[in-house]
Amino acid sequence: MHVVFVAPFLMETTLRFIKGATLVPGVQVTLVSQQPAAAVPAEIRERLASHRQVENALDAAQLLSSIQQATASFGAPERVFGALEQLQVPLAEVRETLGLSGMTTTAAHNFRDKSRMKTVFQEAGIPCARHRLIGSAADAASFVTEVGFPVVVKPPAGAGARHTFRLENKTQLEEYLVTYRPKPDDPTLFEEFLTGREHSFDSVWIQGQPVWHSISRYYPTPLEVMENPWIQWCVVLPREIDGPEFEDIRASASAAHVALGVGTALTHLEWFRRDDGGIAISEVAARPPGAQFVTLISYAHDLNFYRAWPEIMIKESFAVPERRYACGAAFLRGQGKGTVKAIHGLDSLPKSLDGLVVESRIPKIGQPGSSSYEGEGYVILRHPDTSLVETGLAEIVRRIRVELG
Repeated sequence: MHVVFVAPFLMETTLRFIKGATLVPGVQVTLVSQQPAAAVPAEIRERLASHRQVENALDAAQLLSSIQQATASFGAPERVFGALEQLQVPLAEVRETLGLSGMTTTAAHNFRDKSRMKTVFQEAGIPCARHRLIGSAADAASFVTEVGFPVVVKPPAGAGARHTFRLENKTQLEEYLVTYRPKPDDPTLFEEFLTGREHSFDSVWIQGQPVWHSISRYYPTPLEVMENPWIQWCVVLPREIDGPEFEDIRASASAAHVALGVGTALTHLEWFRRDDGGIAISEVAARPPGAQFVTLISYAHDLNFYRAWPEIMIKESFAVPERRYACGAAFLRGQGKGTVKAIHGLDSLPKSLDGLVVESRIPKIGQPGSSSYEGEGYVILRHPDTSLVETGLAEIVRRIRVELG
């Protein structure tokens, strides 16, 4: 079985997925990347059927050409897939051209264009924030008059919380419009600001049917983390997620995926529990989650999801694992600018944490400051008791401080 994995850049997490793909029995993997074959670690490179380098892996025409070259040696591929969110539309275009199964172009656009996504939600009666594509200052003023401050602004095809801002008042709106002037042919997505507790809902879908899900909670919200570079934050995966307290999001998340047209995928959905008890879905991505989520769900289930996801995409099968543990990560973010100058508080951590830590990446002195919201390092805890994981993470972010300078 010949499959094509597209990875513009060979980041650490991406390489783990590529390795997982090469370990699926009976599969030949062609890797298409903007980076040369020499950039692939030897243990992975020797398992690849072939490597094709392209100038722009987000260009469907270049992808198609490289795949056709590989076809001459290994036969037509049966699957073409990749983990990057920005890839999903060009990958769908390639699949449709080649007549392959997988997410359609229509569905890929539904997942990628966040304004279009929310329109789909509204038409399907799925709770979400009010929104509008803004092409002028007049459009912005009209939307703010309708929903009030604060509002959230973001690119319609953004990934994660990048380039997302909260505008609290008229002055901030005016400053934003001067710096990021919206245009009719290059609009900005304005959304009602949702308040409450923010969660995620990760799920596996096989041919349009849900087979597994995971629920997580952020402390604090991703937007607050983006707005305050000094904040050290946590994500918690509680062990028990099948109770009545999550019945509404299970139903709404399922309806959202069906409305968007999901096929076979591991997806990442962001949602809010409003202060009044209701829920609202923020957005859904049709790709594996970032920010160590795949590592966390792997620990929570004693299953390597870096290997499971490629097999889901290739074989369209998934043996649902038991959720054996609560799991969580504390992200260590440096205060200041520059390189890591000092790490404070490690010696003050309680000994009770020793048995909970399953993985950590403690920042090193001299390490460059990170441009990612994940920060300079992290600590992952695991235990069957959710409350112990939550308490341990709180101790870590309270005691440890990474100083930059």
